[in-house]
Amino acid sequence: MQVLGSIGQALFTSFSMFWEILWPLILGFTLSAIVQAVVSHNAMAKTLGGDGPRCLTFATLYGIASSSCSYAAVALARSIFQKGASFVSSMAFELASTNLVIELGIILFVILGWQFTAAEYFGGIVMVIFIGLIFRLTLTPKLVQMAKANADKGLVGRMEGHASMDMSLSGGSFFSKLLSGRGFTAVSHVFVMDWASVWVDIALGLLIAGALAAWVPDSFWNAFFFSNNPTIAKIVGPLVGPLVAIVSFVCSIGNVQLAAFLWKGGISFGGVVSFIFADLIILPILDIYRKYYGWKVMGYILLTFYVTMAAAGYIVELVFGALGIIPTNRNVVAITEGISWNYTTVLNIIFLILAAILVIRFIRTGGIPMLGMMNKPEHEMGHQQMS
Repeated sequence: MQVLGSIGQALFTSFSMFWEILWPLILGFTLSAIVQAVVSHNAMAKTLGGDGPRCLTFATLYGIASSSCSYAAVALARSIFQKGASFVSSMAFELASTNLVIELGIILFVILGWQFTAAEYFGGIVMVIFIGLIFRLTLTPKLVQMAKANADKGLVGRMEGHASMDMSLSGGSFFSKLLSGRGFTAVSHVFVMDWASVWVDIALGLLIAGALAAWVPDSFWNAFFFSNNPTIAKIVGPLVGPLVAIVSFVCSIGNVQLAAFLWKGGISFGGVVSFIFADLIILPILDIYRKYYGWKVMGYILLTFYVTMAAAGYIVELVFGALGIIPTNRNVVAITEGISWNYTTVLNIIFLILAAILVIRFIRTGGIPMLGMMNKPEHEMGHQQMS
């Protein structure tokens, strides 16, 4: 009975957190779908051929306008690299697409507060700058050639079909495209496909966070993160955060739930953001890098990304500490409160209706077959275009 009670508590905590973040998830994915409906994949490779500030800026903007799915971001980065984008721009695109997207900021705001949203966006920009500098100093032509040769082998990773689907619209103004029937269809397709690409990571993140909250005492995490010694905690946090992420197997926005639990457990502010940053170096994605670019380039990406993510965590800690805006309250509402009739429930009902409308549109406009193509390699399918 104790075991069943413990499992029940873990599941209840997971569902409570899911209920707290449901409407922000739907809102974030809807806004992201609107942006993706007007940004073409084909335009990316044409403007990302260099590694200067202009190309890195465009890579960042394209990343912001893309799907938050880490697997799709990695697949699309290889695709644009093969089509002419520089390796630096491709990697900067990856960082932006998983750390500067709309839905991530909204979820962070609801679960952890505006300071974490600001830290995520600030740190994401810092990482793009850092990776540009590190690559300029350490990336050799030989490594780029090795990456290109392996990328052209076309070994399969994950979500490659999803990454290659270009559902953006062409012709007309922003509002004329969105207010048209084609715009409605494009938004519904992007919305459902993005949900289909990340729901496993979201569910896994919720279940792991619920289990940790129910089964692991706070004393363990306080000792692990040195929370009783703030100075050591600030030093250790950004180094440990990415290491915890690597073995968590959770990426995309699914790791926000784990980040909330780690914050409650005592990890430093910089450690939280470096943990969230590290969704691009979890073990399954490292294996994809190995397939895409080879062992040596995979090791290079791991090392440079880890250094960049840890450094960004330290910068965030220092800047936000100097500004005096690091939060001190570690009581995460999404973990500690259950379900009740409040504004969250009302907003969930409203946004579930919106989601239902988009799903119905997706089904009625032939979207179902697209779900079966999400993991197909690009060469086995044509680009899905709504133009």
